Amino acid sequence: MNYTFASATILLLLITDPIGNIPIFANALRHVPPERRAWVILREVLIAFVLLLTFMFVGEGFLRLMNLSELSLQIGGGVILFLIALRMIFPPPSGETPDSVGEPLIVPLAIPAIAGPSALATVLLLVSQAPDRRLEWIAALGITMAVSAVVLVLAERIQRAVGDRFVVALERLMGLVLVAMSIEMMLRGIKTFVSQLARL
Repeated sequence: MNYTFASATILLLLITDPIGNIPIFANALRHVPPERRAWVILREVLIAFVLLLTFMFVGEGFLRLMNLSELSLQIGGGVILFLIALRMIFPPPSGETPDSVGEPLIVPLAIPAIAGPSALATVLLLVSQAPDRRLEWIAALGITMAVSAVVLVLAERIQRAVGDRFVVALERLMGLVLVAMSIEMMLRGIKTFVSQLARL
C-alpha cells in the first residue's frame, strides 16, 4: 500500500489515538498538581516523538538484523492494527487500567499509550516502503505529535465541551476507519504473497 503524506498522517493519528488516550492520561495524572499537568503531557509526547523518530531511522537495520521482509511486516502490521482497532470499538473495562500514584515518567503515557507497538510498527512500515520519503514521514509524525499534544493538554476542556458520550462515539468511529485500513493493508500483503507464489 503506497501512502501519501496525508494518508500517513491520518494513519499515525488513528494509531496514536489522542482521543482514546484522554481517559488514560486523565487517570494517570489524577495525582499530579493541575499546574504541572500540561508540562507532564508535553514531556511525555516529546519522549514518544523521540522514540518513534529513532525507530524511524534504525528501523531498516532492525529489519535486516531480524531477517524480516517488508511483506511480513505489512501483513503483521495489518494484524496489529486490526487488533488495536477492535480495542477502540470494544474497549476493555476501565478497571483494567491500574491507577498510578505520583507523576508518571515514560510509562504508561509515552510508552505504550502514544508510542506503542502499533505506532513503532507503522513508522517502520512507512520507512521500509519508501525510505527516500523519510522527510515526509518525519513531518507526518511531527504533525501527529503536535495534534496529540494539543488534544491531551485540552482534554479536560474537550470532555466538558462535548461530553463523554461524544468522545466515546468519536473513538469508535476512528476504530471503524482503522479496521478498514488494517484489512486493506492485509489484503494487499496477501495479494503480493500470492503473486510471488505464482511466479515460483
